Order: sequence, then structure tokens, then C-alpha cells
Amino acid sequence: MGETMVVLAPDDDGPLEHAAQLTVGVGGAESNVAGGLARLGHRTAWVSRVGDDPFGRRVVVEVAAAGVDVSAVAVDPGAPTGLYLKDPGPDGTRVHYHRAGSAASRLDAADLGRPGLAGAHLLHLSGITAALSGTCRDLLEHALTGRALPGARVSFDVNHRPALWPADRAGPVLRDLAGRADVVLVGLDEAAVLWAADDPVAVRALLPGPELVVVKDGPVGATALPRTGPAVFVPALPVDVVEPVGAGDAFAAGFLSGLLRDLDLRSCLRLGHLTAAPVLAVPGDTAPPPDPETITRALALSETMWPEQVRGGGGR
Repeated sequence: MGETMVVLAPDDDGPLEHAAQLTVGVGGAESNVAGGLARLGHRTAWVSRVGDDPFGRRVVVEVAAAGVDVSAVAVDPGAPTGLYLKDPGPDGTRVHYHRAGSAASRLDAADLGRPGLAGAHLLHLSGITAALSGTCRDLLEHALTGRALPGARVSFDVNHRPALWPADRAGPVLRDLAGRADVVLVGLDEAAVLWAADDPVAVRALLPGPELVVVKDGPVGATALPRTGPAVFVPALPVDVVEPVGAGDAFAAGFLSGLLRDLDLRSCLRLGHLTAAPVLAVPGDTAPPPDPETITRALALSETMWPEQVRGGGGR
């Protein structure tokens, strides 16, 4: 559940101010996760709002094309579909948002009561939603505290977006929300900025409530820290990174797929790395995961063989 926007990016990967042509795409953290899970064989639905405009229709069509149920997406005639622009540069890609007052910023707690959502095994949310509006914040409170979907495990990707709100304002809010989820995913870099936590153990200490906390450390690897029992670390696989945008969502989809399949934590982390790898290697926000046979072989590898398998793969 969350906002998905239309993405405009220069055709030639040069800076936005010099672009002669722009490519139109679609991007949203939560719908990326839904699409990733669908490609891995799970039944998924995306809950959101779009404007009654061409961009809104494009968003719905593209999310549906990934195999995601979009019947719970509302069309808002009084607000536009959100938009963001990618601005490539020598120090990385900057993002410029045009999403204030968007249809998705009008999401509220009632949106979780839409038909067809009852019986879900997993509800995936992110900290991006908390920055969009007061009603969006109410929605997250309802989902995490009121448990609007009984029986559903709630996962929360911290996903701090500095362009939406600064760390000093976002930090306490995101820690509070994450602390009430069942599964939390957070990058070590963002945990350092938000909470001054510089290692996975420190992050876990700040979030004692969740059943599971997963700390991602870019090309180093990822650590899963359960409430009880030992932490599990799986190193990332080597990859030639083209653009990291969307790789965290792909990692989340792979990891959550492992949880839904009742795999052990090491296999869940490996599946996260395997699904992130194709996204790291392309300029877009999504990419198909490895085929089932490749995944099965990779999950069965010994620890010593794991870092060397699928050269060109990786994790984020």
C-alpha cells in the first residue's frame, strides 16, 4: 500500500536541464515490491489512489502488467497523479518530486477496508507514506496499531526520502512506526542518518519490538536479526551497478517471498540478494528475477560457494 508515480528521465542519461527528450516510466516502492512478489509466484494486490488523468491510467496499467491485482486502486477526480523526475549526474541520480496534493496523498485509514483484502497473509508498508500527509500517517497508525487486516504479518521498509522530510523530523516518526511492525527493513546508511546507529546490533537495540529486523549494507551484505536467536548475515554478490534505484524494493520482495514460503533466514536473505541483482544491473526500477531453477540452485549452495556464484549478481 502506497503511492506510485509517473517517472520522467532523460533519454541519454545526461543531466535533466540539457535533456532534449524524456522517457516516461512508472515507479513506486510498494508497487515495486508487489510486482516483485507477483513475479516470484505470489498473489498480490496494490492499494492506492491515482488521479483521473492519463498518467494515473498508465500507472494502473503498468502495475497490473506485473501481475498485481489493482482492483483496490481508487481513482480520485479531484487530485492529480504524482510525478517525479530523475536527474542523472556524476555523483549519482537526484530526484525531483511533484507529488504535493497528489491523489495518493489523500489515502486514509478507510482505504484498508476495501473489498478483497481480508485474508491477506502480508501487508507491506513504507516510511514514504508517512511523509505524504496527515491522513497517510493516520493510515499507517491504523495498519500498525489497529491491525486493520487481522492475521496479516505487517512489514515496514523505512525508506527515508530526504527530499520529502529531513532526518531530524523523520527519525522519531519512522522509529516509532517501525517499532510496531512485525518485519522491518532498513538500510544501514539511512539508520545512521536517522538514528545514529552504525551497525546492525545498534539498529536492533533501537527496535526491540519487531519479530525481525533486516539491516541492508549495500554491497557488503544484509543481516537478519530476530527477536530471539542469533543474527544471520549473508554477503552480497558482486555486481556491476548501473543504478541502485529500485534494488531495495526487489530485495524486500525476495526476502518477504522467503518468509511467505517459510524458508530459513539465510535462504530469505539469499533470495533478497538474488532478486535485487537484476535491478542493480539495469537503469530502470524493476527487472525480472532469476528463473526458479537458478534460485533453487543458489539457495542450496554452501556458504563458501555462495559469494562466487552467479557472477554479475548482487544485493542491495
